[in-house]
Amino acid sequence: MQIPRLHPDTIDEIKQRADIVDVVSEYVVLRKRGKDFVGLCPFHDEKTPSFTVSQTKQMYFCFGCQAGGNAIKFLMELGKRSFAEVVLDLARRYQVPVQTLLPEQRQELQRQLSLREQLYEVLASTTQFYQHALRQPLGEKAIEYLGDRLFKEETIQQFGLGYAPSGWETLYRYLVQDKHYPVQLVEKAGLIKPRKEGGGYYDVFRDRLIIPIRDVQGRVIGFGGRTLTDEQPKYLNSPETELFSKGKTLFALDQAKAGISQVDSAVVVEGYFDAIALHAAGITNVVASLGTALSLEQVRLVLRYCDSKQLILNFDADKAGTNAAERAIGEIAELAYKGEVQLKILNLPNGKDADEYLREYKPEDYRELLANAPLWLNWQIEQITQDRDLKQATDFQQVSQEIVKLLKKIENKDTRNYYVSYCAEILSLGDSRLIPLRVENLLTQIAPLSTSYRQPIPLRKHSKARVEKATIDNSERGLLDQAEALLLRIYLHCPEQRQAIIAALEERDLQFSLSHHRFLWQKILEIPLDIDVNLVSTLQDRYLEFSEEMKLVSHLFHVSEKEQKEILRTPQVIQVTTACMERVLREKRCRHYLELWKQTDPEAEPERYQSYCDAFYAENLRIQELDRQRLYSITDLLSG
Repeated sequence: MQIPRLHPDTIDEIKQRADIVDVVSEYVVLRKRGKDFVGLCPFHDEKTPSFTVSQTKQMYFCFGCQAGGNAIKFLMELGKRSFAEVVLDLARRYQVPVQTLLPEQRQELQRQLSLREQLYEVLASTTQFYQHALRQPLGEKAIEYLGDRLFKEETIQQFGLGYAPSGWETLYRYLVQDKHYPVQLVEKAGLIKPRKEGGGYYDVFRDRLIIPIRDVQGRVIGFGGRTLTDEQPKYLNSPETELFSKGKTLFALDQAKAGISQVDSAVVVEGYFDAIALHAAGITNVVASLGTALSLEQVRLVLRYCDSKQLILNFDADKAGTNAAERAIGEIAELAYKGEVQLKILNLPNGKDADEYLREYKPEDYRELLANAPLWLNWQIEQITQDRDLKQATDFQQVSQEIVKLLKKIENKDTRNYYVSYCAEILSLGDSRLIPLRVENLLTQIAPLSTSYRQPIPLRKHSKARVEKATIDNSERGLLDQAEALLLRIYLHCPEQRQAIIAALEERDLQFSLSHHRFLWQKILEIPLDIDVNLVSTLQDRYLEFSEEMKLVSHLFHVSEKEQKEILRTPQVIQVTTACMERVLREKRCRHYLELWKQTDPEAEPERYQSYCDAFYAENLRIQELDRQRLYSITDLLSG
């Protein structure tokens, strides 16, 4: 059917109901920043978020690619779809009555839109049927099961628990014969299935405890059924329908979203009853994954209510629970490696699930375990080293290989360096003298040309090739650019730190390496330090004739919100930036001494040969120390 022209009133109503954050967060992981939200732009590749969503203005804008607009335009651009198609989809989602400019086409359009409403209605009626059956004599078995789990009446009502009778056509007769719902509609709701032989239909759920599955708005979209016999599977979910998709749904999110926002973290458990038990215990930031690997859609769905993007997976501590945790991570591993999700893993003691744990311990004990849950990478390292004797050569080799595989996947350089040091301490077995060697071995396997923490190689005759392998290539221009720019920005915008910066540069005998930064520093030094005027304004006024040069550094005259946060920890930042600058200087000296050493004949000039070699190693040692300074300082900044 050709899509008709939509009435302006319909379009206006959709614009009012379709929240931009709600729409965009299904496709972009958004973080709260002030009044707005930020994330990685879906319209171009970027590593630093420049995509901003304003809830007050109901607009989005990307400072990187200049894309911008409202919720409708976002969906049009993202899916390459027409205006009318997007508006109709939003109308279905937000239950907006559709008016068109062609009255004869309204009936067919309204029929399409009403299908979802009819499905909601039949599922709501089914929920009432199951709840009623639970209170009848035939539901006694289900009531006893809930009593064994110590669920109180208020919890049963809060989650709308019910019972599906054991008959093959009990629900079918109620909905189709008694309530007169069309059989095709009941089938589309996932409640009945056609018989393979003999015609007719049979109920999907039979003799099971029923758990309604709701969408974020609290509407029932499907069911989970727990068997009360030996029938397999133990848990059965509704099939995929127009309303229900396991990979896009999280159980109890409608009840948990307020709790997630309040404590700024989300807990994901494996089972329905784990989530219900935790909510009953007052721990309300909990959802369940419906037994599938977590998808990007599910993660984005839950994290829209969590500014910190902290996600805690709580599965059993036994082998099955470990496998479940690894399976549940699914598609979000990439986000975790990039640091876009703060992923933690909680394994409860003695192989218990959350429901079992709460029968023996207090909710406060569970909260304490949550607070101390290890980061995902730490948990993975624990899994690798668990039950391994690192004093045995075979175990040591296997653990080292698995650790290397893990470290290779970490994209952020600072995070990777931190975990290289962390793993090196584990592999050193308490002998601190071995840590530099373990770091060297790990880095060599992760990236043979990597130079962070590079351990000097013992001097041996004819070992030039080995030393040359340890040479630091000049691959950190980007890091140097950031370090110099940040130091200049602090100087420009923090007058109280100017003397400290000058002292740090003089102490390390440092100069700005990049020409545009060197130009700006020279012009800064031409202005007396104690001048009682705005330094930025003075620079801009005094050096208008250097338009090309000033253009390259003009961005330093402005401070973004992110940059303001960085310079709040100015002393640590100065240490990090000057360490980066000195590292580049030491790299140059390293290459210089190595070249001289290679050109020197050890037989003809042994003393010079040895002095160049010693100088090379001395510079290399200093680089190691600078890397440690950078790592520890950055760690302090992140944790401060």
